[in-house]
Amino acid sequence: MFKNASFVAATAIFASFAAPALAQDASTVVARVGDAEITLGHAIVLRGQLPQQFAQIPDETLFPALIEQLIEQELLAQTHAPELTLGERLMLENESRNFIANTALAGVANAAVTEEAINTAYEAYVAAFSEGEPVTEYNAAHILVREEEARDEVVAALAEGREFAEVAQEFSVDGSAQQGGDLGWFSAGMMIPTFQEAVEALEPGEISEPVETQFGWHVINLIEVRDASAPPLAEVQEELAAELQREATRAMIAELREGAEIENLSEDLEPALLSQRDLLDE
Repeated sequence: MFKNASFVAATAIFASFAAPALAQDASTVVARVGDAEITLGHAIVLRGQLPQQFAQIPDETLFPALIEQLIEQELLAQTHAPELTLGERLMLENESRNFIANTALAGVANAAVTEEAINTAYEAYVAAFSEGEPVTEYNAAHILVREEEARDEVVAALAEGREFAEVAQEFSVDGSAQQGGDLGWFSAGMMIPTFQEAVEALEPGEISEPVETQFGWHVINLIEVRDASAPPLAEVQEELAAELQREATRAMIAELREGAEIENLSEDLEPALLSQRDLLDE
């Protein structure tokens, strides 16, 4: 029994030396179509390009299918390449140019968004916010009704001492009714002028008389007033990151243009030429 086990172990060790594993880098050739080689790298990239619904399919199921797909694509490419029309060849050139350009921009954009850059941008954002004119924000709730009869019922209910939020849920036809009419925080210019004027005439905790607008009758409860402050970093981080990326890509393109010899020869051409598809006929 032990002798057989030792023999099996020795055989396994010998096999590991006699038959080394195949290389497993991106250049590993997984198929050939004529003189063209299809590599493991091609398969890995193709897997990454598959729609999301294929993400859960096991590699052992996808692998042979992807290899066959790459083989068939290569067969078709070799056969059809000489038959591409002028328009198709130009489209291919455009797509290749676009892919390379986007790859270059993505690299610069991603490198621009670092923790240090975000923090610096946020500090500048807060400083600019503080230096500007103070902005007053209002937190208010309202009850909106269409008819005068409903307006009078709302006024009567509030006069009886019922909670504003309760009356809003019962009578208001606005989408905020389920939140007790709460409109959240807003500043001047975000609401229609008649509504805004009524809000600004109130003191915190005060409820307005009915205010008529093109939407109907509003009864407004001013909850709180504050001077706007810079939002926390978490709320503006994506916006700051996007601006850093825009600045980085603009700077890159400006630098490339400055160092290149560029001739724009299109100024004397008729723009209507863009629509002449017959120019692509060979």
